[in-house]
Amino acid sequence: MKYIILFYTFSLFAFAQIPDVISIQWLQQHYNDPHLVLIDVRDKKEFQKSHLKRAISVPVFEKLFYGKQMLMPPLSKLKELFSHCGIDEKSKIIVYGGVNPIWSARFYWLSKVLGANNVGILQVSFGNWGKSSLPIGTKIYKPPYRDFVPKINNTILNTKLDVLTSMKKAYIIDGRPFEYYIGKKTHALRAGHIPTALNFPGNLTYDKIGNKSIIKSFETLKKVYKGLSKEKPIILYCEDGADAAMNFLVLKKLGYKVSVYEGSWLEWGNDLHLPIEKKVNKLNE
Repeated sequence: MKYIILFYTFSLFAFAQIPDVISIQWLQQHYNDPHLVLIDVRDKKEFQKSHLKRAISVPVFEKLFYGKQMLMPPLSKLKELFSHCGIDEKSKIIVYGGVNPIWSARFYWLSKVLGANNVGILQVSFGNWGKSSLPIGTKIYKPPYRDFVPKINNTILNTKLDVLTSMKKAYIIDGRPFEYYIGKKTHALRAGHIPTALNFPGNLTYDKIGNKSIIKSFETLKKVYKGLSKEKPIILYCEDGADAAMNFLVLKKLGYKVSVYEGSWLEWGNDLHLPIEKKVNKLNE
């Protein structure tokens, strides 16, 4: 009986859910966990200069977007990518990147869509750990191939039809910077935002100093979104799905019912049949 209890305790420890945002201290304590999978979403040149030991290079613009509209890659490509990263149902995935954590959040959200739920992103940008130490190297690590089996979670994935039919029933949140929200800038044919959308830019979730960044604490972030009701569903979008993914991570952790409109503004703004507006919408109007 003693051995059974010990085995059960070990199993719980081995497969426990990791934090959504990973502190340096947590990573130091768990670095040698054999189930840990480290994902570096910076470009290849930055990765080759230096990276965390055992990290796998997954350049965000090369691997995590597809086509001119920056959509989610086909399922077959994502299955192949996750398999070659050595990800399976036992994996504890930690994602990190450069100064902007939204690109790490993109991998985080894609993992959730694919059913790889034990995933978190590093709280700080690469190298921003002060006096703390983490193992750094330049050697390319080749993880063991594992046959990743996707289990699609459609509840966190929206289409433009979902958005059109939900405007009066859900919060629509635009995660782009304010100048894009009001139509002063755009990467699509049209400028503006989806009607009824509120503006909560993804950059509200982290502090940036020079070429370093740190994600704010969840206690601080509660205040950013405090006016939103947790009883009402939230559909998130941005320009390409990355800022929306950052909002998704935070709002999900804070207990909101959230999903991401995957096509985002690059789809909506290029579809001349869809409504747009430029006025500033305020909460509780």
